[in-house]
This record gives sequence, structure tokens and C-alpha cells, in this order.
Amino acid sequence: MTFALAKLKPALLALAILVGLAAQVGKVHAAQKTAILAGGCFWCVEADFEKVDGVISAVSGFSGGDSANPTYKQVSRGGTGHLEVVKLTYDSDVISFDQILHMFLRSIDVTDAGGQFCDRGEVYSTAIFHGNANEKASAERAVRAAEKELGRKIVTPVLPEKAFWPASEYHQDYYKKDDIVLTRRGPKTKAEAYKFYRKACGRDKRVRQLWGSDAPFAS
Repeated sequence: MTFALAKLKPALLALAILVGLAAQVGKVHAAQKTAILAGGCFWCVEADFEKVDGVISAVSGFSGGDSANPTYKQVSRGGTGHLEVVKLTYDSDVISFDQILHMFLRSIDVTDAGGQFCDRGEVYSTAIFHGNANEKASAERAVRAAEKELGRKIVTPVLPEKAFWPASEYHQDYYKKDDIVLTRRGPKTKAEAYKFYRKACGRDKRVRQLWGSDAPFAS
């Protein structure tokens, strides 16, 4: 009997370790949540939020339309109903959905319904997508608070979540890549082209005009 128990104890210990690991993995997965945000050029939204503590990943893509697996060219032409968006995966133990929305609304021109900054058209319009009733309530509350702070009507809508389609690898992490692209100012790395585009488009200047020191990403 003693010999049988001695053989059993290591097995029970191993089982306990496995159960503990499974519980820990389950806890990690429960803490990971997603948010889909449309804030004009997805390069900029991605670049902003990848710097935020608690954000695990930021993926550029498209959402809001009905066609499956749209390409950048199709969306850019218009008519698909898709917006340029970024899908954030974040650790809700570190940062909340409310905190993300607070930063997001102060990183865009919430008064512009025709696009964002120098990028015009539906594809560049803003939106907050919600996946459930709690997220919808949080988003609507965030918009009301931002309106009160700004003292102006906010046109960024709160919309039910639709399928997210990632953009091609060409567009992911554009702001920090070193491969060469041809721009109006000649050949540049994508990182250089991104900096030139962001400044020329007036994104940070306009956001500072609206939000002043409350703009979290405007340099």
C-alpha cells in the first residue's frame, strides 16, 4: 500500500501542476480583450496605441462593411462600407476599455464626419465598434464625457462590431519599417515616409488644437 502511494504522489503532483498551469492560462486569456477603432489612417492609430502600456498588439485592417476579405485597393475606391480600423488586443488587468476610449477620442478629430485630417472620404471616418451591451454603454459614456470636455458635438459614432479583416503585411507596422518606398519627396524608408505623411497631413497639429495638453499622442 505504501509503495502504491509513493508511486501515486508524483502523478498527483504532476496533475496538480497541470491544473494550476491550465488555470493560469485561463486567467491570462480572460484578461485579454479586443477593441476595434476607426480613427482615420490606420498606420497612425496603430503607431499610437502600440506604445500604450497594456496593449498587447495593434493590427491594421478593415471593418464596418459586408464584403469578405476586402483589399486595400477595393476599400480605398469606396463603396464597400469598410473603414480603416485597428484591432487592439489588450490586457484588461493593465488597461481598461474605458481608458482606451478616453485616449482614442482625444487622438482624433471628433468633429469631422467627412474623414480625418488630409484623408477624405468614408473609409477614413471615425467610429468605435462595440461587441456587447457593456462596451456599447462604455463607448456612449466616453463620447458624452468627451463632448462635455470639448464643449462641442462629437460625430464619432458607436457602432455594433462587424467582421475584422486584417490589411496586408505591407501595411502592418508601417511606421517602423526600413524597406524603401517611393514618395513625392523621393525614395524613403517606410518609417521616414510615415513621419513625413503624418506631419504633412496635420494630424497632431489639429488634435492639439482640439484637445491641447489632453491629447495623449500629439508630439
